[in-house]
Amino acid sequence: MQFTSALFAATALFSLASANTVEFINQDSTTRNIVFTAQEGLPVVENIVLTGLSTANVTFPDSWIGNWYSYNDGAVNVPGMLGEVRWNGFAGANYFDVSAIVNPTDVEGVKMIFPKNSNEPLSGCQTFPCSNAYNQPNDIATLSTTDDTLVCLVGTLSTSRRRSLARMPREFIEA
Repeated sequence: MQFTSALFAATALFSLASANTVEFINQDSTTRNIVFTAQEGLPVVENIVLTGLSTANVTFPDSWIGNWYSYNDGAVNVPGMLGEVRWNGFAGANYFDVSAIVNPTDVEGVKMIFPKNSNEPLSGCQTFPCSNAYNQPNDIATLSTTDDTLVCLVGTLSTSRRRSLARMPREFIEA
């Protein structure tokens, strides 16, 4: 009985440690609504409100496929730049990208996505258009990682914050 309890506890701990998570970082003082859209037939991920200059973690179900976008609080809910992900895809990898195809004029929404533990590969940029995002339907821009935690930057990073942001290498901040 004690062995079974220990096995269940270890399984639960492993499940938490291997969760598919996106850490959303709001780079400016604007509150944003993050809207999630799952591929048909997959579980719904609840939308979140991300206050200015804050972070929030969202955990996704295994093998979830879908996207998200943000819109400013108080503004009309219009899809913008998309963050797209497929968790536990081919060979167990996690696939992700930033897509400008739906609304390439969105300059305040999703900016970059990258693995939390390595900061690379990187999809998206601080100023669009850029070459490492989906800009046309036939672009090859999907990236993959074995990291189960991604970071998604939203909002506009001010010049003063660019200088003080020590968490990321300089080339990501200025990209």
